[in-house]
Amino acid sequence: MAGAPASSPRGQGQPGAGVPKAVLGCLLALSLAACAVGPEYETPALPLPGHWGAAPRTHAEAAPNLKAWWRRMGDPVLDALMDEAVAGNLDVATAKANVRAARASYRQQVGSLFPQVTGNASGTRGDNGGRVGSGGDVTVDSGYGQYQAGLDAGWEIDLFGANRRGVEAAAFGVDASVDDLDAALLTLVGDVATNYADARGYQAQIALARRTAASQRETEALTRRRLDAGAVSALDAANASGQVASTEANIPEIEAALAASVHRLSVLTGQPPATLVRRMAVVRAVPTPRLPVPRGIPADVLASRPDVRAAERRLGQSTALIGQAEANRYPAISLTGNINATGTQIGDLGRASSISWAFGPSLTVPIFTGGQLKAAVEQAEAGRDQSYLAYKSSVLTALEEVENASVSLAQQRIRTGKLSSSSASYREAARLSRSLYENGASSFLDVLTAERSLYSAETQLIQSRVATAKSYIALNKALGGGWDGMVDTSAQEVVDGYTGPHFARLKLPASQ
Repeated sequence: MAGAPASSPRGQGQPGAGVPKAVLGCLLALSLAACAVGPEYETPALPLPGHWGAAPRTHAEAAPNLKAWWRRMGDPVLDALMDEAVAGNLDVATAKANVRAARASYRQQVGSLFPQVTGNASGTRGDNGGRVGSGGDVTVDSGYGQYQAGLDAGWEIDLFGANRRGVEAAAFGVDASVDDLDAALLTLVGDVATNYADARGYQAQIALARRTAASQRETEALTRRRLDAGAVSALDAANASGQVASTEANIPEIEAALAASVHRLSVLTGQPPATLVRRMAVVRAVPTPRLPVPRGIPADVLASRPDVRAAERRLGQSTALIGQAEANRYPAISLTGNINATGTQIGDLGRASSISWAFGPSLTVPIFTGGQLKAAVEQAEAGRDQSYLAYKSSVLTALEEVENASVSLAQQRIRTGKLSSSSASYREAARLSRSLYENGASSFLDVLTAERSLYSAETQLIQSRVATAKSYIALNKALGGGWDGMVDTSAQEVVDGYTGPHFARLKLPASQ
């Protein structure tokens, strides 16, 4: 190196002495003007229909109002359960941890853009032992010492953007993890609302079965009185008893389904299964959604659905990885350097030490790798194709779910209306048939048929109301309605104690 003393190939003396400014300037210019290889990512434009449904619309629907959509079902217990579930659900907590991991990975990748500096130190102390002179005298040396301290530095100039592509991929990964958290929250609020609607529906069915059984017992008692009077046969009495038992036999099965729904709600809130049993024992009506539900246009799902957003971000991530793999096929330039101070005493390191330094670039050129680097690029390109297809699939799935939920909600509303009319008619038929039966103007078969038909119609009406609520829930989920409140992702689930240097405890097998 020009200007360096001949005693050292890399030079000695003051750090930086003899290093041509032109070299430093050129390397700095290279780092600032570094290029990038591989494709630049752009969000793909997918062909989407201009409206929902097969028939063309004369006017566009209003944008969906997805903010806390479950509150429009008018149930404060459900609202409270949503808050508890967001705070305690384990799947959401896992998604939060994934966000923290993605952000840490991003910071690691950013660190690769900067010089890496490490310190080192060593010390040696010894003596040469005694020497026996010609007269037999023994001479003892006082010993020797050598101490060294220094810094090593290295910086990879990201000439073709390999590290920057890694940072870009990590940034897409952070975005995807945040969208995954939103998707977990969307799934959670949907599951809570669905299981809550199921639980209230089961409670309504149990109450109906008990009311129906009580009414049928009255009919049974009336039939036995008429049997004692010789007005009816024993067959009618047996049918009356069998109908009561058949209705009551439905209750245990519904009770088991109710318990399963309540247990699921408890687990969704991050609590043991039986936690909400007493709280949910207070019977409430099946939640009735506020209708209709505006859907906007199909293109809205690209921004509102977190699973679609996550798929799009992963497409960007896989595109950046192509550039990273491609950059590995190009030459790499690194700057390395070190500075060391050596002395015979520790105190000499800062005063009377010998200081040496070394600085210089290195060039690495991949000449022959057996096709590995090209194969890595092709692998990244295939991964990008997979991500692109996953993105298209997520969009189509979102559109399908909105269409299905829309049709289901519309048809369930029609069905509920018909079943409501049917229940009213059968209720009147049951009243009339029983009145005629009491007066001896009708047979017990008419009463039996009317009561069975009424119980079936009212059961179906409850189930249809639950299905309407669940279709409403499914439509809001399909449109991308999730949790829009604040979520703290910084808190750790497991907080360690002192993790600095300490004496390790010996871990023995549990069998000993």
